[in-house]
Amino acid sequence: MANFTLLHNPRCSKSRQAVDYISQTGLEVDIREYLKVPLTLEEIKTLFNALNIDNAIDMIRTKEKEFKEAGLSKDSENQQIFEAIAKYPKLLERPILSNDKDAAIGRPLENIVQCIAKTQ
Repeated sequence: MANFTLLHNPRCSKSRQAVDYISQTGLEVDIREYLKVPLTLEEIKTLFNALNIDNAIDMIRTKEKEFKEAGLSKDSENQQIFEAIAKYPKLLERPILSNDKDAAIGRPLENIVQCIAKTQ
């Protein structure tokens, strides 16, 4: 079974919903409050690859004020977005369940359910 980490923000209802679901499954998951323990640039790139998305814009929250502060736009290059996430962790979409090979953004929660199911 894969070792999972949940990138969690306890102030986010969707993130709390993911924690509740995971606790009901009995699956052991490391919970990382990424605002307190930010991801490194390398971890962000690994996460991007695990999410299997084409554009890093899909892993960030474009409505946060930090989006503009970082000088980002919908057309920003992936590297620029990675660097912005490293500087402004609040930009990272949440929750995200990851095991370095697979990852899912828990919006909707069903994405996390499917990610767990793929490894069992």
